[in-house]
Amino acid sequence: MISEDILAKEFMRVVNHYYPKVGELLDDCYVKVISSYWGRPPKRLRYIGIYCSEKMMPHLQTHKEVLREIAENMGLVQVVFLNATRLLRDPMSKIKHIYPRLWLDLQLVTT
Repeated sequence: MISEDILAKEFMRVVNHYYPKVGELLDDCYVKVISSYWGRPPKRLRYIGIYCSEKMMPHLQTHKEVLREIAENMGLVQVVFLNATRLLRDPMSKIKHIYPRLWLDLQLVTT
């Protein structure tokens, strides 16, 4: 199996190659492949998580069909947009303690 990091880099490479304007928008975001398990027996599902600031969200939403098409062609289930600003400001979020590297990357995305 291909690791999540390699899949995320390949996704970014394909977007930058075929849709350079969308790739420029994704340069200001954090792109990660997220794995989850669903069903009985549990089936592994991979999808793209795009963490971006509140300002970038409307611009990326206009290109969501293109991003979903690329993800499906790569064997991924879906593309999910996550508001990094809201995630960092959530007082109940434990992301700082559980995933400190992701927390630092999201700090860079939101500033």
